[in-house]
Amino acid sequence: MNTMFFKRLFDLLAPRCCCGCGARLALTEQYVCTSCLLSVPRTGFASDPYENPMAKLYYGRLPVERAAAWAFYSPDNISSRMVKTLKYHGQPALGDLLGRIMGAELQKHHFFDGIDVLMPIPLAPTRLHERGYNQSRHIAQGLSLATGIPIADGVVVRTEFKGSQTRLAHADRQKNVDDVFLLKAPDAVAGSHVLIVDDVVTTGATTMSFGRELLKINDVKASILALTFTKD
Repeated sequence: MNTMFFKRLFDLLAPRCCCGCGARLALTEQYVCTSCLLSVPRTGFASDPYENPMAKLYYGRLPVERAAAWAFYSPDNISSRMVKTLKYHGQPALGDLLGRIMGAELQKHHFFDGIDVLMPIPLAPTRLHERGYNQSRHIAQGLSLATGIPIADGVVVRTEFKGSQTRLAHADRQKNVDDVFLLKAPDAVAGSHVLIVDDVVTTGATTMSFGRELLKINDVKASILALTFTKD
């Protein structure tokens, strides 16, 4: 019996459902159906990674080369359902899939030109233990597969988790991530153009805190890419 037979049998006994709409997935689909993928509200930021709304968050606050997000995030849209499935429902491979899709789409805009290394936002050890994986690391893995750009781990680490940003007011988000990152291995990326990878950017507080620590390294340039961006 061939592999396809077992796939069909497994799907019959335990149907896989789309994390976006709940519909049954086709044999060739993973985690999210084709219809939902097509309906993801793309930002289009990669076509102008210098003047878009996300890039403007960093103006005068963090010297980044370029910034973009793949999709808009809002309560109960397809993007938020995918992110929640990735983060809270034990589906790390969904991050790899979305990273590959994002990487393939953004390459068309030459967004990755000149990028030397990918650096996902790390989780604090306690948070990593609770979740079992870092969702941003899996997004970066997908990006790496799509682009061939390597990942650098352990250069900047997160020392503590003060609480989720989700329910905090904008004014409190920066305080929540102040001084939680620590530069550990500066020589690993000295002289490189680093792409910081995160799952959701709202105010930019987490990426700014991480970026300030990263930019202590000699001759480093930083850009930022998020899977989703919260639209006001």
